[in-house]
Amino acid sequence: MVMSFRVSDLQMLLGFVGRSKSGLKHELVTRALQLVQFDCSPELFKKIKEAHRPLDPLTMHSTYDRAGTVPRTPLSGPNIDYPVLYGKYLNGLGRLPAKTLKPEVRLVKLPFFNMLDELLKPTELVPQNNEKLQESPCIFALTPRQVELIRNSRELQPGIKAVQVVLRICYSDTSGPQEDQYPPNIAVKVNHSYCSVPGYYPSNKPGVEPKRPCRPVNLTHLMYLSSATNRVTVTWGNYGKSYSVALYLVRQLTSSELLQRLKTIGVKHPELCKALVKEKLRLDPDSEIATTGVRVSLICPLVKMRLSVPCRAESCAHLQCFDAVFYLQMNEKKPTWLCPVCDKPAPYDQLIIDGLLSKILSECEDADEIEYLVDGSWCPIRAEKERSCSPQCPILVLGPSDANGLLSTPSSAGAQGSHVVVASRGRRGVRARGDGVTRFGGAGGGRGVISSPSPGPGAARARGRSKGPGRSPHPRLSQARAGAGSGPLPRP
Repeated sequence: MVMSFRVSDLQMLLGFVGRSKSGLKHELVTRALQLVQFDCSPELFKKIKEAHRPLDPLTMHSTYDRAGTVPRTPLSGPNIDYPVLYGKYLNGLGRLPAKTLKPEVRLVKLPFFNMLDELLKPTELVPQNNEKLQESPCIFALTPRQVELIRNSRELQPGIKAVQVVLRICYSDTSGPQEDQYPPNIAVKVNHSYCSVPGYYPSNKPGVEPKRPCRPVNLTHLMYLSSATNRVTVTWGNYGKSYSVALYLVRQLTSSELLQRLKTIGVKHPELCKALVKEKLRLDPDSEIATTGVRVSLICPLVKMRLSVPCRAESCAHLQCFDAVFYLQMNEKKPTWLCPVCDKPAPYDQLIIDGLLSKILSECEDADEIEYLVDGSWCPIRAEKERSCSPQCPILVLGPSDANGLLSTPSSAGAQGSHVVVASRGRRGVRARGDGVTRFGGAGGGRGVISSPSPGPGAARARGRSKGPGRSPHPRLSQARAGAGSGPLPRP
């Protein structure tokens, strides 16, 4: 109907709502259609009905075209129903007359939402005036099939259906798929109630502004689940950037459903993973360093627990995996889709389950790390962990002290295993006396006493290795024992 208006009718309609009346006819038509899309007041439609009636020369308004007019055919009925008049643009706001092939705004696909229907294509939020705070209304109605889908869907949480009507907002950029991005001062009103919008994440770093998680806004609980029309009003801040709004009927998925789908279609065969290992370790003739193996941890970098479903992105250059279970759960709460190993994008559609590492996890249960070799084989890393548990200092076994503070020499038939562990590295050397007691000086000038044990299982030990009966691992103590009873040793 608006497209059949003359220039004077379009100017009258635009002037009625305070919009600019200058420009060519196709520009005026575009503005008028945008009014119909975003300002559906009864006064506006009354004005449209008046402009569409056949004009009587005796009652023409002074702002109408004063030239001779050609009578036009009136509408079939005197009473125009509001939804019928708006029906052409009811669920297709933004279907403006195509004068040029302008690229459309596209939003990125969200893994946790399966789109069922598009209720409103991405449509630009157009400011109505120079005010900083703008309101953009739109109207849509659900079909009986869509209403049944919502009513019959299961509940994810009390009061939250799996099938939802969601609002998505993004930048009006046609260069590629756009992430969800809220404008400043956003508020969403559905019919007569305001809808909650995700708030800001608090920032613990000084000087860093808190971030807002921009995700689809669920409108379902405030809508009329019938054939009645629903009115959605978006309040937003006009600060120079252009935004587009869209409405979709979606089915929300859980992390367990995405995990099951990944296990069905995202498992990479072990032989393909083995070929990738060989490719990583292949000798490069231009490189001076030859890589003979690469270590891979069996501990998830996200939660520091053993991997259960080893996963990584196809685009990642590393062989290290993370656990798909925890990765999907974390992105369900706070979607970032960043690899925890290399911090690069790892979207859901690029995730793969490493079949080779899954097989290794089932075969190697007593190691937390493995090493891939150049031929594609692997071996567990256990020896280094066990070696790290051995003592790092020399150990001597000493007996109990007597009343004078000296350590008595154990007898051959005495308690040979009841000695105390001591280690000392003095600078003043070691001296021996004929009484079977070895005295030595420490770095600070103090004096110590060490008994000379007899051969047997209670002999001195160093780093867990036995030196044989009667032998000491410390070279100075060995000299002391060899010269016991023969006078003092020369000072080093």
